[in-house]
Parts: sequence; structure tokens; C-alpha cells
Amino acid sequence: MSFTPVLPFSGYSGWLFLERTLETQKNSFVQSPTIERNTKHFAENISSITTAEELMADRQMLEVALGAFGLDEDINNSFFIQKILEDGTSADDALARRLADKRYAEFSDAFGFGSATSPKTQQPGFADQMLEKYQAKQFEIAVGEQNEDMRLALNAEREIEALASDRVSNDAKWFKIMGSPPLRTVFETALGLPSSFSQLDLDQQLESLKDKSEQRFGTSEIADFADKTVTDDLVRQFLVMSEINATRNSTSSGAIALTLLQAASA
Repeated sequence: MSFTPVLPFSGYSGWLFLERTLETQKNSFVQSPTIERNTKHFAENISSITTAEELMADRQMLEVALGAFGLDEDINNSFFIQKILEDGTSADDALARRLADKRYAEFSDAFGFGSATSPKTQQPGFADQMLEKYQAKQFEIAVGEQNEDMRLALNAEREIEALASDRVSNDAKWFKIMGSPPLRTVFETALGLPSSFSQLDLDQQLESLKDKSEQRFGTSEIADFADKTVTDDLVRQFLVMSEINATRNSTSSGAIALTLLQAASA
């Protein structure tokens, strides 16, 4: 029987409960039959995989590989995923580099099938690294089945920590956030940006995000989000704003329904 994460509250109070019980809940989740079975199979066999074609031929391992990057829904897009893996990320015209969603580039780069050197599946610790990502992502999905905001918050905590220490420029880090749908949602919601924001020119989006972040969090440097107090502020602001938006939308829908009923009665 699969373990279902326990979320007795929504909003920020629910987040505080989840944080307090996170380690216990995750441990119970990864011991679920499906997760445990997939984990065992991947750990025992991934080092024998040297090509994208071989990975595609083993659906159970492919589930783990895609699941580690939140790309579970692509499990049946065989041609597309094999192309992503075989192209790699070195060439400017590589498919993964041409996609707005940067998870595909991270996925391709992680396995290294398109590089001139040996694939990374041969490297020591590769299985452990991928399984840690897989288990974390699958737990987030299970949480999201009950509360999507909690899933986005969990993802943001983990992804921001890694991004903060990335050795690229600050602007490049912001572009990575913009290219990650889950992270983008968290920042846009926390900063109170409208749904039309994504229609702006990319450079305008970048400057607006940096300005708003400076105003709200006291910094526009993503490296500063390595400080847990800054990340906690981001998550808290996201959850609060998300609840406000949900209440506002519910109220608006209720008002429209009431107006229609009154009109019908008249």
C-alpha cells in the first residue's frame, strides 16, 4: 500500500506542519512498494546503460530517469526523449537547448549520452545522485496530489538551494528560474506579478523580477537565497499570496454567479 503524505492544513500553517514532519513522511514514502521497487532496479542496472537507446528500452529505469527531473508525463514520448538525450547540450542547435523548459537540458546533461566522453551513468555515485532526486520529486508529486502549492514550495526550497551555489552569473540564474515552470510560478506569485507578465520581452521580465525581488526580499542576488531565512521568506510570501489569489478568485466567481442568479430571477 502506498504512503499518502499527511497535510491536515492548507496555506502557511500547513507548510509549517509539513516542515516539522518532512523527514518522517519522506522516509515512509520512499519505502512504498512502487518507489522501493523502482529504486532497487535503477541502482542495480543503471551502470550497465551506455546509450540513450538502452535507457529507452528499459521502461522502469526510464521512469526513474524522467521522474528525477519532474518529466514523468513524457514517459511515452519515446522519439522526443531519445532525441533530447542523444543531442546532448554542447551544440547550439541541440534540441534541449532550444526548449524554453530548461529541465530537458538538465536531464540531458545529467546523463551525458550526447557528449564526446563516456556517459555519466558510468561515474561513481551517479545512481545515488539520481535516486535522491527521483525520491524527492516523487514525494513532491504525492504532496501535490493533495495540495499543489505545497508541492511548488517543496520544489522551490530544493531547487533554489542548488541554483544559489551554481557557478554562473546572477542573470543566468534568473533566466534558469524563468525557464523552470515550477520556480517561475513561485517567484511570480510571491512577487504579485500578473498572469500577463510572461508576455513581456525576456529582458524586461528579467529586470522586473530583479527589481521586485530587491523590494520584497532585500536582494536580487540569487546566491543570497542560500540563506534559509531568505528562502523561508520566499516560500511564506508565495503561500500567502497564493491563498489571497484563491480567495479573490473564489469571491469574484461567487459574485458573478450571484449576479447571474439575480438577473435570471428578474
